[in-house]
Amino acid sequence: MNTTKPMNIHPKDRSHLVWGLAFGIVFGFLLQKGGATKYDVIIGQLLLTDFTVLKIMLTAVLTGMIGIHAMKTLGWVELYPKSGSVGKNIIGGLIFGAGFAVLGYCPGTIAGAIGNGYLDAVVGGLAGILIGAGVFAALYPRLNHGILNKGNFGDLTLPRLLRVNDWIVVIPMSVLIFLFLYWLERAGL
Repeated sequence: MNTTKPMNIHPKDRSHLVWGLAFGIVFGFLLQKGGATKYDVIIGQLLLTDFTVLKIMLTAVLTGMIGIHAMKTLGWVELYPKSGSVGKNIIGGLIFGAGFAVLGYCPGTIAGAIGNGYLDAVVGGLAGILIGAGVFAALYPRLNHGILNKGNFGDLTLPRLLRVNDWIVVIPMSVLIFLFLYWLERAGL
């Protein structure tokens, strides 16, 4: 006899899921249109000969940074940064970097490449994500009591560290990113 209650999802939570799915589809479409799902473009980025991926990601960071902080200022969202540590960054960077270097895709571009029907993304990318997630999940209890918590800095953000309003960091960073993107375009990179 099943005594568990069915999980009820609040209508507001459903709308968040729908909005998340919609934005994910738009982002995937834009990644594909920008060429970031093509192996040659990604390898060009890794070899520092094609900066398309960097331009796309910096544009996303710029848009997201301004958008999320504007919504926070308007009271539309609350931010709850995850705690971090040097160990988490090292392990995450190694896993991400290894997968990126071996296959030439990151998780987002794998999804876009699968949508394009690229067999290498389906076979290597999806398998890599599933195997990597499984191995990490299996090792997590040991890692969590070891390297993952080395150099723990909590939920610290740059504005909190500097003890300033978010916009004191967001505006100069936005200007720097914009100027860097402008320079990349002017340099033909």
